[in-house]
Amino acid sequence: MDAPLLLALARAQGRAHPAWALEGAWASDRALGLRWGRKADADTWILLLHPRPALWRLPVGHAAAKILAAEAKKDSAQAWGAWLSGARLLEVQGHPGERWLGLVFQRRAISGRLETVRVAFQAIPGRAGIRLDGVDVAAPRLGLGVPFPATMPVPGDDPPPLKRWREHYGEHFEAAVSGEMDEVLPGEGSLLARHRDWSMAEAEALVLAPRRAAAERILNQKAAKLARLEAALEKDRARHEKGLALKPQAAALSGELWRLKGAEGEAVLEDGTIIALPRGETAESAVQTWFAEVKKAGRGLARLEELESGLVRQRAELAERRAALERGEGLEAAPPKAASSREKAKREPRKVDKRKDGKGTAFRSVQIEGFELLIGKGDAENDQLTFKVAENTDFWLHVANMPGSHVVIRNPDKVSEPPRLVLERAAELAAFHSKARDAGKVEVHWCRIADISKPRGFAPGKVILKQWKSLRVYPKG
Repeated sequence: MDAPLLLALARAQGRAHPAWALEGAWASDRALGLRWGRKADADTWILLLHPRPALWRLPVGHAAAKILAAEAKKDSAQAWGAWLSGARLLEVQGHPGERWLGLVFQRRAISGRLETVRVAFQAIPGRAGIRLDGVDVAAPRLGLGVPFPATMPVPGDDPPPLKRWREHYGEHFEAAVSGEMDEVLPGEGSLLARHRDWSMAEAEALVLAPRRAAAERILNQKAAKLARLEAALEKDRARHEKGLALKPQAAALSGELWRLKGAEGEAVLEDGTIIALPRGETAESAVQTWFAEVKKAGRGLARLEELESGLVRQRAELAERRAALERGEGLEAAPPKAASSREKAKREPRKVDKRKDGKGTAFRSVQIEGFELLIGKGDAENDQLTFKVAENTDFWLHVANMPGSHVVIRNPDKVSEPPRLVLERAAELAAFHSKARDAGKVEVHWCRIADISKPRGFAPGKVILKQWKSLRVYPKG
């Protein structure tokens, strides 16, 4: 932003609304926001440091203003607001040849004394900075960006932007830099209205468009991931259906094993049907192999239904997020950043999926409605699952007052509670993998991992719950 325009826009605000008081302020790494005006036509002045230093005037509810405000540090509103809240713009300092702006504010302190502070804005690309200094009061040092002197810079030779303004406006130059001419910005209406429209266009290009592109890229990556999952599920379904198709011939052959026992190559049934046998296998071993394939296919198809229902749910969520993005909603939330190697190492469980006796994994994994359930296999393995694999936001279940497996519902989305169907199914599995398997309806406790502790000296698998909820279910594997 050229120095003459910066000065003209600030002076136009002070001339149009001298009685307006600031309602608050916030500061982030790339901008200082000054919220002021009446609620009906409230505006936020944004002193932008980068990517291009500029003075924006945006409505309080504008998406870009919300994004920049969301980037502010938690204590910035208190630190800057302590000196700016309730203050009125007393004077605009600056020179049309210098990219430096001084906003002098005055407010009445609790003691009744008038206090004057100045917010200085150095709008030089690559060296942009903001600082707050007390004029007649000892204010703490507050600043953003590149440090610069507290005094106003001494003007030198006229820079090219100033020369262009002098040539363009001629005898009306002073009126132009004083904010009295609407034509200093293109558009329609008053200079303040043009400033707002220009600011919204700049915010769209520098804040909203990159955020929208990042959100669109994440959605496209998610859609591609779901497409790969769908292709894998279709492939698995075809394989399992092929295995399930072996059931009729396995049943037919098993009914005549009394006379075909030991047959190899092919088996001829009493009705003349010829069944080709796997190479090197007898009729009885082929029947066992085929029935095992059928059983495996049945389990696989059952799990496929769960995965496919989860896929449908994820696609619906993706479509809803895409529709919200098209409506311009959801841009305030920052896109997830790529996790560092240290964060990944902290999140990923260590190699604790092996049992101490070396007999397979320490826990079972089950998919229910898109949620992963982990079921411990022993006392020591229960401790590993609860305290080394599970996250604090995951959910934990155990049958009440009986020995049994720890069951964990993974919660990567950090929902407040698991869906009722998932919770009941997890409780059934917790009851099934316990000493209460053959009982009737049993009570199961559930809570978050963060509510579980294990004092020193407690036996393996034994824990203490700070708080929990319960439900009653029948054991079901």
